[in-house]
Amino acid sequence: MPQPRVKLVVTGDDFGYCARRNRGIVECFQKGAISNVSLLVNGMAAEEAAEISKRHSIPIGLHANLSEGLPVCDTLPKGSSLVNDDGYFHGKMGFRKALRNGQLKMIEVEQELKAQVQLFCELTGQLPHHMDGHQHVHVLPGVRDVFARVLSDHQIRFTRVPVEPGLHHCTWLSPQLRGFYLQVEQDSLDSIPVFLKHGIRWPHAYIGLTTVGMSMSVASLKTALQNAVGTPSPSSSSENAEPRSRCDLTAVPGSSQKGDGTLTVELMVHPGYPSLPQEGGCGEGPDDFSQSLDRLHELRTLTDPELRRLYKEKNIQLCAFRDL
Repeated sequence: MPQPRVKLVVTGDDFGYCARRNRGIVECFQKGAISNVSLLVNGMAAEEAAEISKRHSIPIGLHANLSEGLPVCDTLPKGSSLVNDDGYFHGKMGFRKALRNGQLKMIEVEQELKAQVQLFCELTGQLPHHMDGHQHVHVLPGVRDVFARVLSDHQIRFTRVPVEPGLHHCTWLSPQLRGFYLQVEQDSLDSIPVFLKHGIRWPHAYIGLTTVGMSMSVASLKTALQNAVGTPSPSSSSENAEPRSRCDLTAVPGSSQKGDGTLTVELMVHPGYPSLPQEGGCGEGPDDFSQSLDRLHELRTLTDPELRRLYKEKNIQLCAFRDL
């Protein structure tokens, strides 16, 4: 058999959010549609998810959460900077606002991240194969330094760097969403020197911002894959190269270049069945996205036989972070 041109890590995020999310993710894994999962340890169905991952031998990592629901660290001080007056995290945009205003204490960020790694180990019986951030908080200024240090201290080798080739051409995105994604991209690029310093690795390319929810289709995934595979840097085999531009992400030594020329790509997905009201979430109940049909749409797209044919045609092999 010829060597695969691309090794694709398809990561199902938010594992443990609710039982219906777990069910959909497992279905995708069993059908060969995803190859990796990312666990929310403060999710209401996290314990069930951990047991399922053991039962089905699903490669699993940690979806570190600092923005939604309840913290897991029981040693955070009363009135911690990480939570609001009700004891919940500040939310996706609230966390960013608190960070910009200098209200977050990085020592508390470190406490919570370490507690989540510890709980992950207790639930799964192992260290995470990879660790990324729920709602991309891990690449934010200040947080990225703490995050990288926690990964290094626990010898967690892989993370996610959400810089998506082709993002700038997606003019159909709403101005608000486009602005958020472009900021995620810039934060990710700024995180690269920090991750390199700590010896952390990531795949060559990332897909997932432009294919979330109803934006996902076989056609959009094909385009995203073409963008990802079609923009490798000529110096991607260099062990000491620094990224020179947005399209040079593959030049950094952190990206996982196979010796045979195979490119590695991560596709972030959110398959599942819609959450029921008052069932699931991370302590506050399920959000609107989780209760929508977007998750089910992703599940159906990912399990579409046409997508499987595309992978075969393009010589793409699904794998997990532990295989890189």
